[in-house]
Amino acid sequence: FDAECLGGCDSAREVRIGDGEMLYVYGCGGHGASTVVLRGANEYMLDEMDRALHDSLCVVKRMLESNTLVPGGGAAEAALSVYLDDYAETIESREQMVISEYADALLVIPKTLAVNAAKDASELVARLRSVHARGQHGKGDGLEDGNLKYMGLDLVEGKIRDNLAAGVVEPAISKIKSLRFATEAAITILRIDDRITLNDMKGLAQQ
Repeated sequence: FDAECLGGCDSAREVRIGDGEMLYVYGCGGHGASTVVLRGANEYMLDEMDRALHDSLCVVKRMLESNTLVPGGGAAEAALSVYLDDYAETIESREQMVISEYADALLVIPKTLAVNAAKDASELVARLRSVHARGQHGKGDGLEDGNLKYMGLDLVEGKIRDNLAAGVVEPAISKIKSLRFATEAAITILRIDDRITLNDMKGLAQQ
């Protein structure tokens, strides 16, 4: 073997974990691949841990790819909903109704988050919209208007907080793709201008 193609380490140790044995290598000189060892009481728990770890790594991968993020906890959806409601008021055609309905549909995300956390969804979403409306209209009531756009849901305490400061964030590319796919799906459904109704087969048999 060529010595330049081989790595080095401070020590290598075989450690028994449960019913198996694992080889631990300490003090490696390179920064290559790493191994994560998952331990659980049964196969079901291990599958759940593996799925959670995979999802976490995918979020980190998305973040590194896009290099941009948005505050989570419904902050982005609430801010966009308030902005679209204001924009809809400037439209003098029937498109105003479409934009308003789109703005209302965006609130499904924070409402669902609140319901899943067994919180009062109507109260929390109303407070969240109020905070973002004050931030966008320059009525911060003594708070930093620039920080109000980061306000999202705190589903543990059941209140509104600065989710960017709390570390609750999402990759921007995932949020953009979700909104784009949802919009394209709605447009596809609206393009359907005809339908075919089939009669009941039992009724046809009796005739």
